[in-house]
This record gives sequence, structure tokens and C-alpha cells, in this order.
Amino acid sequence: MSILLMLLVALLLRSTALSVLGARGVVIDVLAFATVAWSLRYGETSGTLLGFTIGLLADLDDGHWLGRHALVLALLGYAIGRLSHTLVRERTRTHLVVLAIATAVHQTWCTAFDLTGVAGWPYLLQRVALSVAVTAPLGALLIALARRLYGRPLFPHGPLGAGTTG
Repeated sequence: MSILLMLLVALLLRSTALSVLGARGVVIDVLAFATVAWSLRYGETSGTLLGFTIGLLADLDDGHWLGRHALVLALLGYAIGRLSHTLVRERTRTHLVVLAIATAVHQTWCTAFDLTGVAGWPYLLQRVALSVAVTAPLGALLIALARRLYGRPLFPHGPLGAGTTG
């Protein structure tokens, strides 16, 4: 149930409020944020599933290359989920770095499909830099606020599996 809520909220934000900012050049990568947060909390299997599902739904919403978002978000979900077993998941600096890397990878992959030659590289670099500069600090701040409001660690330490409540 919570995975459906995360998918719904992320996709609604992306296609409503954040699309207005995107038209002005400010890209907040809510898809990468949702994949990172989910992967850090639930590990590689759930991170891959959420990344693929949210990416596929975003591809269907955009009406372009099917699988463009799904592939990169599934791979990011898997990689971050695998790393989540060894990362200090409750540190804001960790969230900042992981969100910056995930946003840069996602935006680079997706924007590269829209380019037609080397002439578009300055646009690609500007878009990726701006989205990393906006998404990573905002995402780390949101996670810190959620942790403070929740009152407990959001990302339990140790491997998730049988016997843990995650």
C-alpha cells in the first residue's frame, strides 16, 4: 500500500506542481528522490521494483521512448539498495551525496536522449548541474524533516530480511 502511495505522490507532483518549475528551467527530480528514499529504506529488491515501476509510469506519462526512465531508475534502485547495507543511512551528508549522484545519473541519461549532437552538451551540463543543485539539498532537507517529525530513524540499520521490521 505504501509503495502505491509513494508512486502516486511522486507522479502527481511531477506532472503538476513540479512541471511548472520545470518549464522555468528548475528541475526537481522527484523520480530520483523517490527511488533513493525507497531504496535506502527497503533495500535493492524494493528499490529496483519502485524504480522500474515509477520510471515506466513516467515514460507512459511523457509519451516518448518507453523504458528511458524505467531502466535508469531500476538500476539506481538496485545500486542504492545494495549500498544501503553498508552506508550510514541516517546521515544527512550521505543523503546529500546519494541524491546528488542519483539525480546526476538520471538527468544525464534522460536528457541525452533529447540531444541531437555535440551542440547540445552545454544544455545537458547546465540542466544536470541545476537539477543536482536543487534536488540534492531539497531532498536531504525533506528527509531530515521527516526524520525529525517521525521521531525515529527512517532507514533502519542492518540488512532487511526475515526477522526485521524495516
